[in-house]
Amino acid sequence: MSHLISYLKQISGEALRHALQDYGDAIRDIAAAGIFPGDLLPKNFGVTSYGRVIFYDYDEIQPLLECNFRKIPPPRYPEDELASEPWYSVGPNDIFPEEFATFLFPDPVQRQLFEQLHSDLLDAEYWKKLQRYVAEERFPE
Repeated sequence: MSHLISYLKQISGEALRHALQDYGDAIRDIAAAGIFPGDLLPKNFGVTSYGRVIFYDYDEIQPLLECNFRKIPPPRYPEDELASEPWYSVGPNDIFPEEFATFLFPDPVQRQLFEQLHSDLLDAEYWKKLQRYVAEERFPE
């Protein structure tokens, strides 16, 4: 098995597309089981000899229903975006999915491809909808 972060540095084209598709699908599958992986960084995922992406770092998992998925509110003033601290409150269980791609992928090609393949994972409303499915003990459609 290879670390996903190392694997992504070695591939391009269709192989990259497949790996990023499977990475997002792995996140989605874990969440559908009612678990938020916590640290979504590619270093916490691996690639099997069959090319499947798997999650293997369980240190920061938490129940999906304990997460508070939020959209970042618009800045009050233009200066807010330049401040070193956020202009909005952040609670201990707050998660801002729109930041995922920026933090997960410093490489702009990988980031853009992930955004194309998994734009729903970058939307707080998607995660809230998924929470409703989990609460109702239904599998997402």
